[in-house]
Amino acid sequence: MVSTAAKVADDRVVEVAAQLRMAILRTARRLRQEAGVDLGPALIAALGTVERHGPLTPSELADLERVKRPTATRMVNRLEAEGLIVRARDPADGRSSLVSASPRGLELLRRLRKRRTAYLARRLRELDPDEVAALARAAEILERLVEGERG
Repeated sequence: MVSTAAKVADDRVVEVAAQLRMAILRTARRLRQEAGVDLGPALIAALGTVERHGPLTPSELADLERVKRPTATRMVNRLEAEGLIVRARDPADGRSSLVSASPRGLELLRRLRKRRTAYLARRLRELDPDEVAALARAAEILERLVEGERG
């Protein structure tokens, strides 16, 4: 039998989860709008993954992005067509290729990150120092939650 205190605590966790979900979704949507590029969020995320973990195979990209291999292949094809990644033959497996971010892709990521960071910095300047500190702590906690999921 679950105690009343445990039930109340669990209800509060669910309530906070719902609030966080909405705040994160709205923030992510606003940051995507701030990017001002025609690539969708999935392609931008894939390009960022290639930058951080590359060179990698399309299968590795699929695993990291948690998409199916055909989806990763379409992403790679689109990013390559946009000149944002480059392909090279995989020396370990001649049937496969390795993808890396191109100089153009790296510049796009740098520009996107700069714009998004500037937007958030403008908004954070409107807050009290205590609120900024609370958000810094929340960012650390959220990062830990996401990293724990990857582990």
